[in-house]
Amino acid sequence: MDRGSERDAPAGRGVGDTAAGRIPLAVVVVDRAGLVSHWSSGAGRLFGVDRKDAVGRPAADLLPVSGAFPEDLHDPGERPAPDAFDAYEGPGPDLESSLGGHGYPTAGRARLRPPGPGPGGERIDALWWAYPLVGPGPSRLLVLAADATRLRAERGYDDETAERISPGFARHTELPASDELARRLPDILPNMGPGLSARIVAQVLELGYPVLEFSQFERVPVTPDWGVPRRPGRAHAGTGPASVTAPHRTVAALVPAGAEQDLEYAAVRERLEFLNEVSSGIGSSLDLGETIREVTSAAVPRFADFAGTHLRAAVLAGEGFPDGPPDAHTVMHRVWVEHNDEPGRWDDTVPVGEAFAFPEHTPFYRCMVTGEPVLIPRVTEDLGDRIAGEFEKRDLRPLINGRSLLIVPLKARNVVLGFMVLMRRPDRPQFDDMDRTTGAELAARAGLVLDNARMYTYQENVADTLQDSMLPQVTPRLAGCDIATRYLPGAQLGRIGGDWFDTIKLPGSRIALVVGDVMGHGLNSAAMMGQLRTAVQTMAAMETPPAQLLRNLDDLARRLGDNYLATCLYAVYDPIRGELTLANAGHIPPVLVRAEDGDSELLRLPTGVPIGVGGVPFETIRVKVRPGDRLVLCTDGLVEVRGSDIGEGLAALCESAAHPAASMDDACDTIIRALNTRGGRKDDVALLMARLNGIPDDDVAEWRLDADPREASRARRLVRGQLRNWGLPQLVETAELLVSEVVTNAVRHAGSDRIGLRIVRSDALLFEVTDDEPALPALLHAGPEDESGRGLRVVSRLAREWGASATGHRKTVWFEQTVTDAGR
Repeated sequence: MDRGSERDAPAGRGVGDTAAGRIPLAVVVVDRAGLVSHWSSGAGRLFGVDRKDAVGRPAADLLPVSGAFPEDLHDPGERPAPDAFDAYEGPGPDLESSLGGHGYPTAGRARLRPPGPGPGGERIDALWWAYPLVGPGPSRLLVLAADATRLRAERGYDDETAERISPGFARHTELPASDELARRLPDILPNMGPGLSARIVAQVLELGYPVLEFSQFERVPVTPDWGVPRRPGRAHAGTGPASVTAPHRTVAALVPAGAEQDLEYAAVRERLEFLNEVSSGIGSSLDLGETIREVTSAAVPRFADFAGTHLRAAVLAGEGFPDGPPDAHTVMHRVWVEHNDEPGRWDDTVPVGEAFAFPEHTPFYRCMVTGEPVLIPRVTEDLGDRIAGEFEKRDLRPLINGRSLLIVPLKARNVVLGFMVLMRRPDRPQFDDMDRTTGAELAARAGLVLDNARMYTYQENVADTLQDSMLPQVTPRLAGCDIATRYLPGAQLGRIGGDWFDTIKLPGSRIALVVGDVMGHGLNSAAMMGQLRTAVQTMAAMETPPAQLLRNLDDLARRLGDNYLATCLYAVYDPIRGELTLANAGHIPPVLVRAEDGDSELLRLPTGVPIGVGGVPFETIRVKVRPGDRLVLCTDGLVEVRGSDIGEGLAALCESAAHPAASMDDACDTIIRALNTRGGRKDDVALLMARLNGIPDDDVAEWRLDADPREASRARRLVRGQLRNWGLPQLVETAELLVSEVVTNAVRHAGSDRIGLRIVRSDALLFEVTDDEPALPALLHAGPEDESGRGLRVVSRLAREWGASATGHRKTVWFEQTVTDAGR
């Protein structure tokens, strides 16, 4: 564009070739002393004063913004009358005093005389906006002004009252703080989001001066603080200022002929824009705590100066939907507080986290039980005393007295979940009926978002409970074996999944080690996992061989449905023989770490097919192990990363498993850390590590007994002698009684003379009696005259644990006694 034509353009008019949709905008910055610190070239053209003559002069001498300057910038009694304009329309004294305290945006209109001597000449019709600047810098006020006549000419019609305009600030090379103001544009100007401000800056960068952009989507309210309330009666005819009366305040506003409805529309529109902004700003997370903070912070400072959110205990805990309306016994938790006072001012008076039942004779209780907003335009001293008197712990009067109070319920499905306390300082316009409606709508949207977060939290808790109930409570020490486990939920799929592990104590001091992975995620996978895990436990207790157990599990999965697929690794450790027996159904192989040299290896197992495929036999292998060896079983979520070969993960598992560790838990943590650093993990992870300590030969004693009733006394003598050799004389009496009962049953019901008696010493004493009768014994009810049927009841009463299992044509009855620390 021709910069010369810009410089030669007459005062009060813009450049003729300015791009359509933009007109020059005057920009003035006023410092804390009320002096002009910046005067743009656009201001010089509009007001007819050069920059060199304007900078340093009192702003009130040059600008028509009579109501915009804070009282601390100049003495009202000494303020000179501006000579650059002869008619002024804008906010009145109430808004001016408000700016003097904390500063709220304002706007207006003035008719200016053109520069130069004499009273003649065409008047210039100017629109202006004043925005207080906060922060440590010297600038206090940003004033923008534009030629309303030029605006009408650009739009092609005369009714500027229907115009939708949005002031924008472009980069100006002569304004020292232009970059900072451009960055803060969305915070300074109403209806100005980051996208629009960036577009304005980019479009007019080459022009070198600020502009006014207008569109069909934005409108700047004449009174930025929620516009102008409805005025009773009809608007005055003609063009001029109109006085609009509202409760407790009088606002002088720019109201051209027939424009009062437009001003009211602007007020309503701004409230709707506020609510839309709040709606888009809250609910960004389903985390209940984050949602609470978003909801509370949305109201401050634009709508209120203080906001405190209170929720019912059931909502905060993520429990089910609250039952019925709240009452005098309902405990409310203050979950978040937001205010624009100095930090920490209200921490002692209204601490976050406090829980109590609100007194009945308070506006808070009234809102809570009625579910309706409670509006108190101003809390008088008497009312403040009455409210504060209902609270015994602290004095609320400094917080509430003199303030405007609005309490809105947070509801969902017509049930009160809590409420929000909103307050404005005395120097700010009081809450009115329109604010009550706005606050109620804000609370309604917030209540919906909070209920969504509550339901998500509730579902998460249900999933956690379900998952925890399905994962076993593993005993860290078993006979001849130490156990450590880890379970990690999927990174993006929630906590619930189909991975599981288990340890099952078997007869003969043996231990079954199980790890499995149901394909898929969510409740269906978790439910299938629960069914398969229960089936494995049942068949393991029946001493089903590993390969047969997987076959039975496969048949069960196919009976349950076509979509039941899972992998499973089943291993049985015999600590007396030092042997592992394993069978695999499509699962990743385990890692065995040898204690002798620390080397680790993947056990080469027949892969098998997943559970649920059917038609393929499973194989069993046996592996000899030594005391101190470690067996590591896991699911594929630990070693499989999208985009990487699973072999790399298995190699990393072998390497990390071999790393020396002070404890089993440390060893598990080392594996998790090593494989999680690879990134990209999304699946569940189940990890089971067993240190195979074995049971020394000196801790095992066994004998062969004949099927003769006299063998019961021999069994008692053998047990007595062995326990005394082990230094456990305190256990002899009970052990003799129980062994005598079990051996007598075996002699009486055995089909041959093959009766075995074995004692194993570990953390407990294990007694096992084996015979050739496969039928399992049962507890019987013995009457007073019965000669038998009491033996197993005695065992059940005196033993720590007892049980029976059958393998082939033989059965074993076993029981345990606790070994005292002194006996070890």
